[in-house]
Amino acid sequence: MSVPKKKKTSSKTKKGRSHDALAKKKLVKCPKCGTAIMPHQACPSCGSYKGKVIVKPKIKKKKETK
Repeated sequence: MSVPKKKKTSSKTKKGRSHDALAKKKLVKCPKCGTAIMPHQACPSCGSYKGKVIVKPKIKKKKETK
């Protein structure tokens, strides 16, 4: 079995991890309601995609207090 001759330095280790950082999510505005949404997905607030209503919008019902 092969064994490395020298220990990998800390700078080489950190350079190898340079691509592991998390990327920010890219958001776009819904053309119908203006809510921030992920691109190429139906808007959860108005239910539209490419100008057409595809999904029934999710409306939160308010709880009535007694």
